[in-house]
Amino acid sequence: MWWRTGFFAVLVALLAAPAGASTFTLETSAFLNGGNLPRTDAGSAGACGGRNISPPLRFSGFPAGVRSFAVVAYDTDAHFVHWVAYGIGAEVTTLPPGFGSTASPSFAGGANDAGTTLYWGPCPPIGDPPHHYVFTAYALDLAPARLPPGLSRAAFLRAIATHTLAQAEITGRYSR
Repeated sequence: MWWRTGFFAVLVALLAAPAGASTFTLETSAFLNGGNLPRTDAGSAGACGGRNISPPLRFSGFPAGVRSFAVVAYDTDAHFVHWVAYGIGAEVTTLPPGFGSTASPSFAGGANDAGTTLYWGPCPPIGDPPHHYVFTAYALDLAPARLPPGLSRAAFLRAIATHTLAQAEITGRYSR
């Protein structure tokens, strides 16, 4: 009888998916989903322990019609925005380590909560349980240069509300 339940769950999932639905995924070689971020990805200020290097990311399974990608990194425990990057051309499906750590014409930097437009690595308080850093990728129907640089996370999310074709996420943890 167990096989009927499993078969039924798969059948319902397939029928519920819209026709032509993508299987957009965000992957990294730096950590497993739910695993620990490497020290290099942590902040470099004070005793954060890292070098402020954004992790390598890869987009796959995105839907047709994608004109650009975007990435937001957010600490759900501290409610802190670490990175907002958008205007990444549709041909750029792999972001190397450090992609968001320095200014580049390859993306528009949005405002993070540290007051910069670049990747700001994790730096939770010493002794806190591991914080959860959610990296969300957006597949957009917007041309890469459509949005102005410097948007906050909230302004960015409002701007893409009707332009998001798919989104995917991966979560890393970090503590000191």
